[in-house]
Amino acid sequence: MGEGLLQVKPPGLEQGSLPGMVGLPVDRMEKGGGSVLGEDGLHSRRIAPMELSLLDKLSGTLANAATVTLGTGLGLLLRGRLPERMARIMVQGVGLTTLFIGLSMASALGKAKGGAIDGVVLGLIALVLGGILGEWWRVEEGLEGLGERIKRAVRGGGSFTEGFVAASLLFCVGPMTLLGSIQNGLTGDPSLLLLKATLDGLSAIALTSSFGVGVGFSVLVILLYQGGVALLAGTLSQALPDPAADPRVLLVTGVGGLMVLGVGINLLGLTRVRVGSFLPALLLAPLVWWLAGLLS
Repeated sequence: MGEGLLQVKPPGLEQGSLPGMVGLPVDRMEKGGGSVLGEDGLHSRRIAPMELSLLDKLSGTLANAATVTLGTGLGLLLRGRLPERMARIMVQGVGLTTLFIGLSMASALGKAKGGAIDGVVLGLIALVLGGILGEWWRVEEGLEGLGERIKRAVRGGGSFTEGFVAASLLFCVGPMTLLGSIQNGLTGDPSLLLLKATLDGLSAIALTSSFGVGVGFSVLVILLYQGGVALLAGTLSQALPDPAADPRVLLVTGVGGLMVLGVGINLLGLTRVRVGSFLPALLLAPLVWWLAGLLS
């Protein structure tokens, strides 16, 4: 119920002596409706709520894809044109920043809890089981084979698969992706995704200078994942009324953060973490949370 404006003609008013209509506040009887006064009297009609277009719902995702594409292009232009010591320090800077992002995301495990089991324990279980499944299914090798075929097709260089996996994780795992996509899909407001797009574009420049063109192919994951969430925002908003505090989202974010830490370790050359093999852990995390609640 809101207030509308009902226009009535005062009785006995002479034609042309005063303005023929006076506005009086009245309650609207129909949601989204309004009253219109015609020549013969008062008529009511319903004003349909504004429907968001496909472009409205996907505006933030398309902007994100554009900034990553632009960042990849700039990274390819810079690659090979910088002295080795500058390129190395640039990669180390990205590696340190990636470690910080991974730590920030992994801290979400401290807020997640499944029944009586702490989120850190649930994250460990999901990560270990996911890693075992990933090795059993040879996910890393499958991704590398696919990456090599795409790299030959586009005549790309560098570590194509590593760049694709690293960028996809960095750009698509995290609460900003989920919250921004739901906000964009429900209201058409892309503000959160535009902020994310700026950060992703800058990161794409540095990642591409290290890994090569594989970073740019993460745009496909951005379009599929973020775009899919935006289009399904109505359903997701019912299943996840408060995504920022939902333990399932927190657990997936935390597990993803641990994997992003692995990306940072690889960038710094400390050791070789098989990040691709841990990818099934992202799917297992909500299942582990559900089982923990059931057993508790």
